[in-house]
Amino acid sequence: MACAILLAPVLKFNAPATGDRYREIARAMGVKDVDGLSTEDARKAAIDAVQQLADDVGIPRKLSELGVKEEDIPFLAKSAMADACTPGNPRDVTQPEIEDIYKSIY
Repeated sequence: MACAILLAPVLKFNAPATGDRYREIARAMGVKDVDGLSTEDARKAAIDAVQQLADDVGIPRKLSELGVKEEDIPFLAKSAMADACTPGNPRDVTQPEIEDIYKSIY
């Protein structure tokens, strides 16, 4: 559930480092006329489509709805920094940036 809540915000964070790759996400999500969109608009359309899917299947938009407390955010961010997947992220990220992502959906 937490990963599903985080997906659209993390896509948004990573967007500047993804080139035209989000166009394929938008296409896979059924966005119409994706080839006619600018790269920036294709990125936004992909993120919006992912968020809409999350909304459609009842994924909460806030971590607080899962019982996460605001004081948990530094620990969660530190844990994310230590995760084996973090070095493969399309965009370099710092712990304060991860905290900001968590705070944006708290």
